[in-house]
Amino acid sequence: MVLNSELSGASFVEAAFMAMNLLPLVFILQFCLVASLYHPLDPLSPNEIDRIRLIIQNSSLGNLPNLTFHFVDLEEPLKTRRTIISDRLYSGHGYPPLTFIELFRASKLPLKYPKFIESIMKRGLNSSQVSCVPFTVGWYGQNVTKRALRIACFYRGRSVNVFARPIEGISMLVDVDSMQITMYTDRLKAPLPKAEGTDFRSKKQPQSIAYNVSDSGFAVDGHRVRWANWDFHVAFDARAGITISTASIFDAQVKRFRRVLYKGHVSETFVPYMDPTNDWYFRTFMDIGEFGFGRSADTLQPQVDCPANAFYLDGYVTGADGKAQKMPHVICIFERYSGDVAWRHTEINVPGKVIRSGEPEISLVVRMVATVGNYDYVLDWEFKKSGSIKVGVDLTGILEMKATSYTNNYQITEETLTLTATATHSSKQNKRRQEYQRFKPTPREKVTGRSSGKLPKLKPRARIHLGLEPADLLITNPNKKTRLGNQVGYRLIAGQPVNSLLSDDDYPQIRNAYTKYQVWVTAYNKSERWAGGFYADRNRGEEGLAVWTRRNRAIENKDIVLWYIVGFHHIPYQEDFPVMPTLHGGFEIRPASFFESNPLLRQE
Repeated sequence: MVLNSELSGASFVEAAFMAMNLLPLVFILQFCLVASLYHPLDPLSPNEIDRIRLIIQNSSLGNLPNLTFHFVDLEEPLKTRRTIISDRLYSGHGYPPLTFIELFRASKLPLKYPKFIESIMKRGLNSSQVSCVPFTVGWYGQNVTKRALRIACFYRGRSVNVFARPIEGISMLVDVDSMQITMYTDRLKAPLPKAEGTDFRSKKQPQSIAYNVSDSGFAVDGHRVRWANWDFHVAFDARAGITISTASIFDAQVKRFRRVLYKGHVSETFVPYMDPTNDWYFRTFMDIGEFGFGRSADTLQPQVDCPANAFYLDGYVTGADGKAQKMPHVICIFERYSGDVAWRHTEINVPGKVIRSGEPEISLVVRMVATVGNYDYVLDWEFKKSGSIKVGVDLTGILEMKATSYTNNYQITEETLTLTATATHSSKQNKRRQEYQRFKPTPREKVTGRSSGKLPKLKPRARIHLGLEPADLLITNPNKKTRLGNQVGYRLIAGQPVNSLLSDDDYPQIRNAYTKYQVWVTAYNKSERWAGGFYADRNRGEEGLAVWTRRNRAIENKDIVLWYIVGFHHIPYQEDFPVMPTLHGGFEIRPASFFESNPLLRQE
C-alpha cells in the first residue's frame, strides 16, 4: 500500500518480451502513449494494447524471431509521443512470467513422448484419460541458462478431480524455449488413488434472484467507484489482479475528500510444499511472479463467488502475440450486509428514558478469484463507512495430493504425511508437523538440500516481526494534527502472525526472504512493486523487498509503502478432501486520529 503520492500525467507503458533464438533474449521496453485515458490509472484498453503491439512490430525490434509478449504494465510519467523512449537488454538472473500458450504446449508434450506412453501402458492406464500440469522449478544454487518446467501427470478416469489422482513416480523436465522434454525418469512406487469419493462438485445449484444493480448504493463510472463516503479507482492488472488506487474518504466535518491510499495490490505469493523428495522438492511456487493472478483470474459465478447485488467488470491482458485478450467478469463489486453492528449504545442513566441507537454494518466489497493450478485465491478489498479498509485473502480449492500405499494412519512412518482419505489418498502438509501440532523448522542439511519446514521504532531498514504481544502499528503524518494535537494517521490491525519455517540458507527462502517478517516499510519508488523481484521465475533473490530495505533510505516524512505479509500454515485434514473449505486471513487499516470524531455520526 502506498500513502499520499501524486498522480502524474500520461500513459507510460513498460513491456517485457522475449525473442527466441538459441538463447532467450529478455528485453525491457519503456514507451509512452499520448494521454487519452479517462483517468491516468485506468488499465490499458484493448485498442491501446493493440497499438503497443504495432509500435513494437513496426520498430527494429519487430524483426526479432518468434517475438513473445510476457508482460505489459502501466505507469504514470510525463506526457510524450507514441514512440519507444528506451529499451534495454536484461542480463540478470530470472525470467518474466510464463505465458498461457507456453504452459499449454508444455502440458501436451508427454502425451506424444514415447517413454511416457510406455509408462502409462505399463500401469494399465488409458492415455486419453491423462492430464498433465506444468510446474515451475525454482532455483537451487545451479547456474541457470534456460527456462524450464517440471511436468506432473494425473489420471482422470471417472473423476473430475484431477489433482486427487496423481500418477506418482514419473518426473519430466521441459526446456521451455525449445519446447522439448530434456529429462525423463520413471520410479514406479505407488498405486493410483481410486476415483470413488473424489468428486468435489456441489449438488446444490445457486438460486436465481432478480436484482437491479441500479438500485444499489454505489456508482461505477468507468473505473471510478463512488459509495457512501468513499471515492476510489479500481483497475485490473495481469500480474496483481485487482489494483485499488486514489482511495479518498469524505470528511463531513471539513466538507472535503481526504486522501487515504494511493495504490494497493497483492505483490507476491509464496507456496512451499515441504516434501524433500525428488518429485516434490521443487514445488515452491511464486504464483504471482511466475504465473500472474490477473492471468489466472476466473470468470466469477453469480451467487457463488458474488451475491445477487453484484456489479461486474471485465479485464484485459496482453496475449503472447501482443494482442488484447478479454477476461469477462473477473471483478465484482457489491454491498455487503453482514449482520454485524457498526456501532450501538443503550443509555439508561437519563431519568425516565431508555435511549437506544446504533447503525448496522454495511460495507462495499471489490472481489476477484484467481485459480492457480489446484489452489483458488479469493481476494477482497472491503471499504467501511468508518474509514477502515479490510483486505481479505481466502484459500480454497483442491489439495495437491501425493499417492501412497498406506490405507490407515497407523502405517505412516513419515512425520510429514497426513492421510486425508481412504483408498490410498494422502496429502503433503506445507510444514513439518510435530507433537501437539507445533511447527518446528528443520536445518536444511538434514533433508538433502531442503528444509521442511517494546515495539521497535520504524527506521530506514524498517521491518517488524510480530509476536503475541499487543502492538499498535501507526502510519502518521507529522505535518498534520487534529485540534487536540494528535498526528493524523491510520493504524494496521494485523491478522494472525505466521512465520516462515524455512532455514535462511534454503534456496526458496533466499528467493522469498521477505517472509521472515510480517511488516515492512520502504520509501516509495514506483519501480519497486514486486516483493519477490520483477523476474520471479528462477531468480536468485538478488532483487526484491528484502534487498530494497538495505538501501538505507529515509522513511520519515516521506511517501511510504507499507508491506504486510498474510500467511497460512496449512496442515490438511480429512475435511479438506475432496475440496477444501475456505480458510480466511487478512488485515485491516483503520483510522487513528484521522478524524476529529466518529465519522459514522454524520456532521450536518
